[in-house]
Amino acid sequence: MKSPAKRFFTLPDTEFFRKIFLPGESPVKWLDKIPMAVKFLAAGSDILTTFPKNCDIGDGVFIHRSVRLPSMCVIRGPCYIGAGTEIRPFAYIRENCVIGEQCVIGNSTEVKNSILLDGVQVPHFNYIGDSILGNHSHLGAGVVLANLRLDNKSVKIFDGEEVFDTNRRKFGAIVGDYAEVGCNSVLNPGTVLARSSKIASNVNLKGFVGEGSFILNADKHSVLPPS
Repeated sequence: MKSPAKRFFTLPDTEFFRKIFLPGESPVKWLDKIPMAVKFLAAGSDILTTFPKNCDIGDGVFIHRSVRLPSMCVIRGPCYIGAGTEIRPFAYIRENCVIGEQCVIGNSTEVKNSILLDGVQVPHFNYIGDSILGNHSHLGAGVVLANLRLDNKSVKIFDGEEVFDTNRRKFGAIVGDYAEVGCNSVLNPGTVLARSSKIASNVNLKGFVGEGSFILNADKHSVLPPS
């Protein structure tokens, strides 16, 4: 995928992004860097050390002191959760996650091997697998970012210009800054939403959605070439 991360996300000029999640590289490469990113972030943060009763926290989990935790959730490492984020009851955060500041991880939401930048809201019954979500993006209730093809072949991405084989059996979606997905919609493996795009409720989407687009009917906007 030749499209750089800066096409989809506004990234701060910090040491973290200059060294690890590089603006000029494909965001697909970011997923391999999650364990390194967790260690980098944990070294310079005010980390929470006391957890609510019945909150199951595994090894290698680093949570900023200001994060709001419920009495019941499961978090597995390596994982970093940034300042001001809210974790709601029964959330399941699996291995290899970086969650930014001021995010919401909702009730019964599952996140796995994913990166959520600042201000992301996934507040109700969501599944986020092997995906990257941009600043202030939002998933409505029941939205699924599917990460596995039914034929188990490697996931391909179309970024509006070319088809790219991720060489990954599991890859979910790239969701740009301020993009929104309506309730009960499904983004199939390899879907890309550019900045500020909007997907209506109950849409089963595959392919690339351009910046600022508003998609009501996936049949007219599924632009991934045949695999």
